[in-house]
Amino acid sequence: MLLKDLTPTHPAQEQQATEPQPVPTHGRAIVNDFSIMVATKNGSGSQTANLALLRALFKMGIPVSGKNLFPSNIQGRPTWYTIRLNKDGYVARRDTNEIVIALNPESALEDHASVIPGGVFIYADDIKMPLERKDIHYYAIPVRDIARAHEADPKLRTYVANMVYVGALVYLLGIEISEIEAALKFHFKGKQKPVESNMRVVRASVAWCAEHLVKTDPYRVERMDKTKGLIMIDGNTAAALGAIYGGVTFAAWYPITPATSLADALYEYLPKLRIDPETKRPTYAIVQAEDELAALGMVLGAGWAGARAMTSTSGPGISLMTEFTGLGYFAEIPAVIWDIQRMGPATGLPTRTSQGDILKVYYLGHGDAKHPVLLPGSPAECFEFGWRAFDLAERLQTPVFVLSDLDLGMNQWMSEPFKYPDQPMDRGKVLTEEQVNATRGFARYKDVDGDGIPWRTLPGNQSPYAAYFTRGSGHNERANLSERPDDWENNMLRLQRKFETARAMMPRPVVELDPEAEVAIVGFGSTTPAIQEARDMLRKAGVPTSYLRVRALPMNDEVTMFLAAHQRIYVVEMNTDAQLAQLLKLHDPQDAAKIRSANKCDGLPLTARWISEAIQYQEAYHKA
Repeated sequence: MLLKDLTPTHPAQEQQATEPQPVPTHGRAIVNDFSIMVATKNGSGSQTANLALLRALFKMGIPVSGKNLFPSNIQGRPTWYTIRLNKDGYVARRDTNEIVIALNPESALEDHASVIPGGVFIYADDIKMPLERKDIHYYAIPVRDIARAHEADPKLRTYVANMVYVGALVYLLGIEISEIEAALKFHFKGKQKPVESNMRVVRASVAWCAEHLVKTDPYRVERMDKTKGLIMIDGNTAAALGAIYGGVTFAAWYPITPATSLADALYEYLPKLRIDPETKRPTYAIVQAEDELAALGMVLGAGWAGARAMTSTSGPGISLMTEFTGLGYFAEIPAVIWDIQRMGPATGLPTRTSQGDILKVYYLGHGDAKHPVLLPGSPAECFEFGWRAFDLAERLQTPVFVLSDLDLGMNQWMSEPFKYPDQPMDRGKVLTEEQVNATRGFARYKDVDGDGIPWRTLPGNQSPYAAYFTRGSGHNERANLSERPDDWENNMLRLQRKFETARAMMPRPVVELDPEAEVAIVGFGSTTPAIQEARDMLRKAGVPTSYLRVRALPMNDEVTMFLAAHQRIYVVEMNTDAQLAQLLKLHDPQDAAKIRSANKCDGLPLTARWISEAIQYQEAYHKA
């Protein structure tokens, strides 16, 4: 059944269809519960200002999240950054913005139209446009003049000009200026000169606003304690740290949005954390390959040699990796592949988020192949799966995929502090020289233990019986070339057994049962915050729900039991083909008739309102 389109079309946010109302000049303050959208130009340096605001609010104890919507083509195109504050801890993208800051003439008319009734429009005073709405609050600020007066270097004025709107928000909302300065010190790693340059403009902006503006809007912030004990980090950095703590010794990659920052984080932290204390030499290698195909080839070579090896890429890179992935599967070589998903097909929208690769990576390759897939839903899980993926890859002797996405990978999220791996590295079934000598040889692809996983040796094993020929063509148990039908069939049946063994090893789903619920929601990855908020909305609307978050493929019996326990199951995902819903129907065909899709794919993170309305719409159809 097709869903009605519940989302308007403004590229930076969704606009509620509400009749304009007179602007309230008095009344109850709205504290710590609104969104701020900043509209600037790509490459203008606004990210420093936006992250300083986000971190300052976070350090004030206010739950926040930040979403960056930036163009994929050239510098100078419109870009939007949205900060959501919510005293109750909701961090999913909002479908409204109460405060809009317009510094880009190219998008100013749309930005102006997007302000909700009763909201605030802060704009650079040199933007010429009609300001005819009577249902919003206006604040004009001389951004260029303030920047020019307080930054002598003309090359830096464009960048520090963004700190003018930071100062305006400090004045209008009551953000603590000391936290802005602390955030800038964190951002610039303690370098005093850029901190002083930016703070000079912030203070000048605050002073100008105090002298010339009269606050009429109800929005403000107050210090809370809801972020105590939390950290703020993006998923790609968390993934890189997890890989480092998991023992990564080799990484090969090719630049691609939105995965490049994962490799960048490896470059940043490996020199700090993985240097031999005696020789002072690196104990790792990172290679920028000529393309994604070469990158995975190097990773497989390193994995075959015993290194913990990984790569990071996105959808187009996965396409190029198909052939080598098949080799890794059939030759049974461990590798870890991070796919930071973006919009496709083809080049698609490189700077927009999606969950469109789940079917692709699960079945990647030609012939009969399926791969273990990890599905992190938070930075903490990106860290955990960063090290756990290596254990699974070596235990199962196969490529393991980790599917994050642009929203989780590149945006800043609040997170619990990471937990150090609670178990030793699992290198899997590796024979020592003594073990090989004791058996006077071994069969590389023989199922000795009944779990489908064979034993292997690593280069450097001194036993004369340790060698075998690694091939992607047909082979028998002893790794000898074979095109015999029985050898082929036996090998494929063993690989199927190995995949069933993997089912019990994968991270279990997160299950939240509501005893009153007939309706259930299934989701994965970065949709988690929106689903959790939508569940609260649905309960208020009289639709209690249970929830299952899939964390890995293949799925286990917990998923089967969850589906069986509910009458209607809505699968929430950010792709057009309802890919997880398809996999659930394959996994549990007896429950296929119960499974419905609440899927949307427009490049933006899902909102709780859309999920709630999509499910209520289908529920109304069901009852009718």
